[in-house]
Amino acid sequence: MIHIGIFDEQKIVQEGISSLLEDVDDIHVTVKADEKIHLIENLKTTDVHVLILNIHTLSTIIQNLISQLVITFPKIRILVLSVHNEEDFILKIIKAGAKGFLAKDTDRNELIEAIYTIRNGHDFYSKSITHLLLNKYISKIKSEDGLSSASFKKLSARETEILKMWGNSYSNKEIAEKLFISVRTVESHKNHIMQKLNLKTIVDLVKFAIKNNLIEI
Repeated sequence: MIHIGIFDEQKIVQEGISSLLEDVDDIHVTVKADEKIHLIENLKTTDVHVLILNIHTLSTIIQNLISQLVITFPKIRILVLSVHNEEDFILKIIKAGAKGFLAKDTDRNELIEAIYTIRNGHDFYSKSITHLLLNKYISKIKSEDGLSSASFKKLSARETEILKMWGNSYSNKEIAEKLFISVRTVESHKNHIMQKLNLKTIVDLVKFAIKNNLIEI
């Protein structure tokens, strides 16, 4: 069971996010808070694996809150929701310690996928955010040599196929439908791919795919 915390100044937003997750069998919302002091008090006494922060505006207070939560509750993974998708904004959030960032184009399926991914120890960014972050790396990546073929030899044919499909914007659900496997199996393959290639984040995975011409830019 994955225990979820939700923080937003508006209770109606808390309820909205909670309702999106209420019929997922292995996800349970255990904490909802609209004030910092109440959030921290609840986290001290309640088991939470993933904390969803809905951010309306970025401020030093929010950055400090994220940093404080990371230090005080190192086992809790922070997932940020925000309508803002400016690069500087996102980088500050990541630097503060958030493990995931979902933009305004996020839907329920992507929210659930993000929760599973972060709970499994990996970072997660929505597709629009991933491509935005990659823009600053693409020129450098294209000028570098691709990784050796030895890296590909670590992957099975199915893993290579899934990596290519995911890199070309197929969702986990779409990959599962095309390959006649479950969404959980797709996620398991992605985790194995990252382990075999010694990659830590989704951005690293996409960079690998770009370097090795699995993604067209």
